[in-house]
Amino acid sequence: MTSISPTPADNRRLSVVVPAYNEAATIEAVVQRLLQLPNLLEIVIVDDCSSDKTPAITQRLANEYSQVKIARHQKNAGKTEALKTGFALTRGDVVIVQDADLEYNPDDIPAVIGPILDGTADVVYGSRFLVRRATRVLYFYHYLANKFLTFTSNLFTNLNMTDVETGYKAFRGDLIRNMIITSHGFGFEIEVTAKVAKLRCPIYEVPISYYGRTYEEGKKIGVKDGLQAFWLVFRFNLFCSLDASFRQLPDRNQNRESFAATELKQIPGSDS
Repeated sequence: MTSISPTPADNRRLSVVVPAYNEAATIEAVVQRLLQLPNLLEIVIVDDCSSDKTPAITQRLANEYSQVKIARHQKNAGKTEALKTGFALTRGDVVIVQDADLEYNPDDIPAVIGPILDGTADVVYGSRFLVRRATRVLYFYHYLANKFLTFTSNLFTNLNMTDVETGYKAFRGDLIRNMIITSHGFGFEIEVTAKVAKLRCPIYEVPISYYGRTYEEGKKIGVKDGLQAFWLVFRFNLFCSLDASFRQLPDRNQNRESFAATELKQIPGSDS
């Protein structure tokens, strides 16, 4: 079994959760790129009952690389269920979601998790709209729906997010492992945004690139998922309390206070 270790063992703090459903064409390329990340502790692949060669490929990767762990659902349950399975298996101080289709570039991950590693953020979203980077030109109506959904979510959360539907979401490990996730399908994006907003923890956005797929190339989200997302904005913002959102409330100030204390010590004349 091979172990790729680009950073010392005590700096391996990152868990990457990869939900996968019939992604045989791209899953190995995704894993190979993730293995090169600094701070990598583990890659947790959750195969959501794929019917193609995804299970065989992921099993081979797990046999070859010690950082790769796999779980498999016995029936297809959707992305949110795959993420729930994956989050429960993580051990890292930082957890990020990586889709298995290469719409999102793993080279952007260090920038996404940076604000968590340096203690300024508890949650970071990689935004496709904050600052334009390399972005494939695709469906205008998807763009409008995403912007309106983000606007609607912001009305209830009072956050000035630019991209709530982004696939790149990074969290403090204890925060996401303590979150009670109850939605299905693609509902995770809206649910998690509402719940971290209730927590009032430091949330950041960073710009990312985006290499979207067409439906002919395998894109799975559709109109039904979009309509569900709008309902979930109301459900999780109006009818779900903070206590019902987490098994145990994470410390909302730990990273920020630690970072502030470190910065204060560096100021000449400080008594701290």
